[in-house]
Amino acid sequence: MEYRTAAELAAALQARQVSAVELADQAIAAIEAGDGEINAVVVRDFDRARAAARAADQALARGETRPLLGVPITVKEAFNVAGLPTTWGLPGTSGIPVAEDAVVVQRLKAAGAVVLGKTNVSTMLADWQSANPVYGVTRNPWDLTRTAGGSSGGGAAALAAGFVSLEYGSDLASSLRAPAAFCGVYAHKPSFGIVPQRGFAPPGVPIAAAMPAIDLSVLGPMARGPGDLLLALEVTAGPDAREGAAWRLDLPPTRHEALNAFRVLVADEHPLLPTCGEIRTALAALATRLEAEGCRVGRGAGALPDLEATAALQVELMMAQFSADTPDEAYAGARTAAAVAGPTDIATASLRGMALSHRDWIRADRRRFDLINAWRRLFEDWDAVICPAMPTLAFAHDARPMDQRTLSVDGADMPYLSQPLWGTLANLTGNPATAFPLGLSAEGLPMGAQIVGPYLEDRTTLAFAAHLETAFGGFTRPTSR
Repeated sequence: MEYRTAAELAAALQARQVSAVELADQAIAAIEAGDGEINAVVVRDFDRARAAARAADQALARGETRPLLGVPITVKEAFNVAGLPTTWGLPGTSGIPVAEDAVVVQRLKAAGAVVLGKTNVSTMLADWQSANPVYGVTRNPWDLTRTAGGSSGGGAAALAAGFVSLEYGSDLASSLRAPAAFCGVYAHKPSFGIVPQRGFAPPGVPIAAAMPAIDLSVLGPMARGPGDLLLALEVTAGPDAREGAAWRLDLPPTRHEALNAFRVLVADEHPLLPTCGEIRTALAALATRLEAEGCRVGRGAGALPDLEATAALQVELMMAQFSADTPDEAYAGARTAAAVAGPTDIATASLRGMALSHRDWIRADRRRFDLINAWRRLFEDWDAVICPAMPTLAFAHDARPMDQRTLSVDGADMPYLSQPLWGTLANLTGNPATAFPLGLSAEGLPMGAQIVGPYLEDRTTLAFAAHLETAFGGFTRPTSR
């Protein structure tokens, strides 16, 4: 059953070809045998998982048919799971009691999933490699000297290594799509607000009966195939309890049922950072193949809403969010520095975001809606935009402070913090984005791209990813596994 999809495992369970206990034991054995160097599943809950598997077998014997009944999965360490620590990589927080599952975890369990444990993250989910003082470094199953990505890197590594078939993570600035690209798996960043965030919070934060969504951030699934992404989204999306008294989520169907009906814009050039040549070559080849399949294909970023303004505004609003938890003296210092800052670039946008007043935030948010409306107009002519998920392949682990790191793109050094700028296309606007494998580089590392679609049209990006998998192939098992 190794490397089967979640849907395949669910079908095998329903057909009584395998038991939930057998699947749980196989997954646990794979983790215990193979996770030592990778360090993906850092919080293990195997005893309760086996008990849940026994209960799933009893439910299957009664004829129950829940979507994930008996399927072993993992979730990101940042989700609350009752009885397990939630640290976000912060030392000294593992003893804070967690009494209730996050809503996403509740819904996965209600669908029958068997939660084996939690996967590693970046400290405070704020890096594109998964390492923290509590659990250490997660390594890429394709090359242990390289990062698995972040901040959902543990989940991507667990998928690529064959430990589980389904994982749930989060994405504020490519935190799903970066590790998916680096590990050669799939991820879906849903439309903003459709998956409830209650129970996804730093350690010790009080969890109210209902919580507002964290601005720019979403929760979403990772898997080895787009069908499993849709399966997981369907069982987790929808209003939280309080809002559920008044409305229901009803996502529209995909725009097209056939691959050749899609209108696709392919872009690989960003004004603020280069994209490595191998990823650009792979995107160009994909565009040519799509044309051969009958798709209408456009090329170039010229039709996209202002990428430079999008990146700067994402950074500004994101840093404004982070500044709410900074000490008063740091906030005062940021306001003083921002008052004399020069022309707006990414570094200046970050500084100004740290000092943003509510008045300034409202003005910035109005600029965001100008960009959102520009994307709405774009999707009148196009069904999807394909672009890089990240500008590079998985890079070597780097433990230096982030402000001392650089990002090498075909030999040119770029600021490390520029890495997620392709991700801002979907985070700032709230649009859905599905990350998918793009093939392997010359040195045998995964390359990844993303499909950005219209707001609330998650089924369109997921359906298009499924068409790509059928036509051109998808996940490839790491050569070392």
